[in-house]
Amino acid sequence: MVPDISTGGRTYGLLNYLYGPGRRDEHTDPHLVAAWVPELAPDPGRDPSATLKQLTDRLDLPVLALPKDRRPAKHVWHCPVRTAPGDRILTDSEWAEVARRIVRATGIAEDGDDKACRWVAVRHAEDHIHLVATLVREDGRRPRRHQDGIRAQAECRKIEAEFGLQILNGGDRTAAQRPTSAERSKAERAGRAETPRETLREAVRQAVAGAADEEEFFGRLAEAGLRVNKRLAPSGDTLGYKVALPGDRNRDGEPVWFSGSKLAPDLSLPKICRRLDAGPVSDDRDHSNQPGDRVWLPARARRDAVRVAERAADALGGDDDEDAAAQLVGVGELLDAVAQTSPASTRKELGEAARAFERATRSHVRAERVDNRAVRSAARGIIRAGNALGKGEDGGATAMLLSTMVLVAIAAVRWHSAHGHAQQAAASQQAAQHLRAAYRSAATAPMNAMREHGRRLPNPARERHADTIRATLPEHADRLRGEPGWEALTATLDQAERAGNDPAALLKTALEWRELDTADNVTDVLVWRLRRLGKLPATMDSSRTRSGTKAPQQKPRSPEPQPVQTLARTNPTAPRQRGPRR
Repeated sequence: MVPDISTGGRTYGLLNYLYGPGRRDEHTDPHLVAAWVPELAPDPGRDPSATLKQLTDRLDLPVLALPKDRRPAKHVWHCPVRTAPGDRILTDSEWAEVARRIVRATGIAEDGDDKACRWVAVRHAEDHIHLVATLVREDGRRPRRHQDGIRAQAECRKIEAEFGLQILNGGDRTAAQRPTSAERSKAERAGRAETPRETLREAVRQAVAGAADEEEFFGRLAEAGLRVNKRLAPSGDTLGYKVALPGDRNRDGEPVWFSGSKLAPDLSLPKICRRLDAGPVSDDRDHSNQPGDRVWLPARARRDAVRVAERAADALGGDDDEDAAAQLVGVGELLDAVAQTSPASTRKELGEAARAFERATRSHVRAERVDNRAVRSAARGIIRAGNALGKGEDGGATAMLLSTMVLVAIAAVRWHSAHGHAQQAAASQQAAQHLRAAYRSAATAPMNAMREHGRRLPNPARERHADTIRATLPEHADRLRGEPGWEALTATLDQAERAGNDPAALLKTALEWRELDTADNVTDVLVWRLRRLGKLPATMDSSRTRSGTKAPQQKPRSPEPQPVQTLARTNPTAPRQRGPRR
């Protein structure tokens, strides 16, 4: 059950909408289910002689009794209350009880208070009601509704339990502010799939990802096409900022500005600067490849990010909560960086993953003195490398990174669950689902190429690698042989051997990093770990020695050391293609 409180200044306009047909004729049988005094509240839905003006006048009477200079500008309190999908349909009498409990809990009309605010509850659909109140009591005073949203949420959790409804995750006041019903209505009229608040939140998040300093952050906002207004001190220092979408204006023709803190608690300028001031992010990675290649190659940047993501997963499994919280913030930036530079085949799922994981980056666990420069530098490297092509080495490196990011998201689910962060755990789980979908898309071509290579291996080579797997993973061998990635795993071991690695030692090192129980396909996880540890290409190179021929003998080399536990959309102002409503 979800309450959504907002305030406004037009009682008649709101009632006219609630009793009207709706924007798509979705309102059916609008009527009152409860009121401050039922006998005094005319119901235009059920009484042919009652009018909306009569109901408006009754509700507004305490407001109009005040002198004009004492009347609140926004005197209308509006709270839709909606059951969750799959909940049973409540009766009118049950909704009436819900309404009375919500206005009592929020301070609108407490039990036994005959001077409380006037209010009504309108029902025009099976799954929700609208509470409407005027914010002047009968005695002319204002109601005490401090933290009414939190109190409404708490009361809804009690109602869910008593009524046998789904018990939704409780909040901890670290979530970003949701769009108001007025913002959603305006976006629908403009043909936008999301509100300006949501578009701006994502654009600011992406501008922060891997930014080196305040100047670069504001430069990225301008490059994204946003209107930016800085609040400056007499010294010239920036004290704060607000952003607006071009063309988004209020009824007076002025831009609709949102400060960073109104977009999300961690997007205020002081909190952004706290991230930036933690230390410079590095630009000095050696991304050189072959002569003539760009220095910041997308594939190399993604490969570099894999090790950093592994360290973040280790931190989430450790005992240092501040370190874990800091890594979550960095992982959020890393996801934003990958999403805004991803190819079309994975862009939608990665964008959804980044938006979901944004909720997982904030909790009451503070991480002000912990260093997350490594993961922020990885995000910076990905952005500077530019857009990935989604094929060849780019596609393989993306699949390698996404395979690891799935495990990081699962580690975040466990960490948040252990700390009682229900909403953040659910957000991490949702992000993991989108990451899995993106991984499947990115991994299709490189895994198919590896499987084909594995099928062409001579039988002696295939059996030798199978024996290595059985000896190293005796309890998993039978399961692995039945997975689609078996041939890709044997092909990777063969390629590692011909590159001078010891396959058994490499496989053992890959197993020591992290358990495999949370992996959907163990062979896939092992393939990408082996390729990173053995410094193998992320895709099969057809120019290499023909499969099955004996490679030149090289001195076996030790696998790469294990990580230790230390540590946009191109134009966000453009409306998204509108899709089915969720």
